[in-house]
Amino acid sequence: MARTFTLVDSLALGDLQVYLQRAMRVDDGSVRLIAGSGVLAVYVPVLLPLGLLDESATVLGLRTFAVLDTEAFDAVVPVRSLLARIDTQADTSNVEIGHPVTVTVPMEVNTVTWTAIAPPRGGWHPLPEIDASLLDDAAKAGIDEVAAAIPTGTGEQIVRRVRSEVWGRPLADGLEHIPTGAGFAALSLGFLGDGDTVAVYGSGPWTRLTTKRGHVLVKRRNWTIAR
Repeated sequence: MARTFTLVDSLALGDLQVYLQRAMRVDDGSVRLIAGSGVLAVYVPVLLPLGLLDESATVLGLRTFAVLDTEAFDAVVPVRSLLARIDTQADTSNVEIGHPVTVTVPMEVNTVTWTAIAPPRGGWHPLPEIDASLLDDAAKAGIDEVAAAIPTGTGEQIVRRVRSEVWGRPLADGLEHIPTGAGFAALSLGFLGDGDTVAVYGSGPWTRLTTKRGHVLVKRRNWTIAR
């Protein structure tokens, strides 16, 4: 029997739809769904290292959604397939606010390596907050730099090297634990708003940036933050 999850209403369905559309523009690959205790956590990849010798950070996006009558599960599915099912529901469901909407989970993918890198669910300690404009400015400057440095027709290896260099830089002096790629993730996934303050948390090699719109999770290699 296929797994399903039930969102509280069509507004939540539309929110998830927009999030996955943004995620697919960044990486048209897979999405990890973890359901339990009335919450659906939706992880998407933004930046990933290539192989054991790549020192680039792992950068993931995370949104959570309230769900009803959903059994606990942990599944990795193609983002395109999940979005297609959500699009169908958005076209056919009763749009009345408060009307629950059930989505069927697509067939799982079992060969996705990034999903083996699991952020901790607890043990986070607070770090100094940062202004959202710092992430926004770094992301926009990085996008312009990548576009200028990568001419049309450039090989994939060069493209990856340029992106790794740009998005792997520290966000600012004193913020070496936050790469500029975290800004790219926050901007691309729609997590930033004017005047927002971004809460920052650390747990071992992981850093979490949290706004009222979502979370960015960063795992930097050979880096820990002492409390």
